[in-house]
Amino acid sequence: MLNSPVQKKPMLNYINVFRGLAIILILMGHTLQFGDTGSIERAVSFEIFAGGTVLFVFIAGYLFQYLSYKFEYKNYLKKKWQNVIIPYIITAIPGVIACLTVPLIYKNPFFGMNIFLEIGAFLTTGRVHNVPTWFIPMIVIFFLLSSLLLYLEKKNILYKILPLLLLITIFIPRGDIEPDWVMGLDYWGRYLAYVKYVLMGFVHFASCYVLGMYFSKYDDAIDKFYNHGYLLIFLMLIVSAVDIYLNINYGFSNCSASKLLFTVIALGYLKHYDDKIKSMEKFNNLMDITAKYSFGLFFVHWYYVFLFNHCFSLSAAIPVNGFMHGVIVFLISVLRFVVVYVFSFFTLFIIKKGLQKLNIKNTRTFIGV
Repeated sequence: MLNSPVQKKPMLNYINVFRGLAIILILMGHTLQFGDTGSIERAVSFEIFAGGTVLFVFIAGYLFQYLSYKFEYKNYLKKKWQNVIIPYIITAIPGVIACLTVPLIYKNPFFGMNIFLEIGAFLTTGRVHNVPTWFIPMIVIFFLLSSLLLYLEKKNILYKILPLLLLITIFIPRGDIEPDWVMGLDYWGRYLAYVKYVLMGFVHFASCYVLGMYFSKYDDAIDKFYNHGYLLIFLMLIVSAVDIYLNINYGFSNCSASKLLFTVIALGYLKHYDDKIKSMEKFNNLMDITAKYSFGLFFVHWYYVFLFNHCFSLSAAIPVNGFMHGVIVFLISVLRFVVVYVFSFFTLFIIKKGLQKLNIKNTRTFIGV
């Protein structure tokens, strides 16, 4: 009995759908932004579509705890090296090349440094060469602390500090950083600014990771939150309205608060209607393949966002001038989302098939899929 293999846990369909939803929201956050800074259009679009990182971190925490029954620290880190870090480095190549060859167009704040230090700065902060991948240096911190997290969980400490972590997420925004903002600093000052951005991300999103672990540990809590779904939806709308008001009037925004509520609401409804979703074969299959490609989509989609914006001379958030122009801008933003999703997906699909023809079975190590 002691030597019997541990029974493998099945992948839950509603969690798989949630993974697909998470990456779609991240792509929307990078493509469906419009309106001038301080405008109601910008505030509303930001509140609705931004903040997908909350879902991504939550699902990382959920799956970590869900699979913790077979946890072994060295083996865990080895798998993360193979399935996260290596594909991150490989898919960073186009962005690194762009940073080195067209630094002004690509807004490389480290241009002029020793080339090896420059590449090191890219990879250890993630923000410059492939903007969304600042997430990787941040999530590595969670990987390194994985043994501690499980220890705190075992000692019944981890979830007792969750309320404090949630307060940090709500009242301490993760901040932001752009190349133009750090140009007044020397190179090491710029690098430290980006490192601080990653560390602030870890502090800000720690609650999301631990909350994911909590719902994995106490699965029945999902049902309890679903039973209060209407109240949670009302609370989410109130929080979103407050955030929009603060964004417009004071330039302060923290959409993570509403996205935390959205996460709990979405998880409850997805679990409750899981059988119904399974019966919708086309939708379920679409979400399944999106979930399977989610990490790869995360790695490559920014390159197509950049190319789309550069080809059509668009800003990340397209300005709006009047109602009809706003409609056109919205349609352009939707087109941007569709193009980015489709091109990213087929890029990964073609590369995956090419690697398989070379008899490479673990394509995930190369492109995250």
